[in-house]
Amino acid sequence: MMGYQVGSEYFKNPGVFGLAGGILGVGFGVILALLLIWTLVWKGMALWKAARHGHKGWFVALLVINTVGILDILYIYFFSKKSSSSN
Repeated sequence: MMGYQVGSEYFKNPGVFGLAGGILGVGFGVILALLLIWTLVWKGMALWKAARHGHKGWFVALLVINTVGILDILYIYFFSKKSSSSN
């Protein structure tokens, strides 16, 4: 009988979707970890600055929107300075 067992191929080769030399490879895990650290550092600084300045809208936007640190960097270096100088 030539039947196909659903999911059996995934369990025979655990490296297919894992980080042990499969399709994604070990490098993907390292890049993902570095990207996570990068994002958390910038997001933490931006959220702290938005909270200190009382920018509730910016705080929520920075918390919800994930742009891998781009929006966070823009807020820190451009938007927070414009808003705080007008106070």
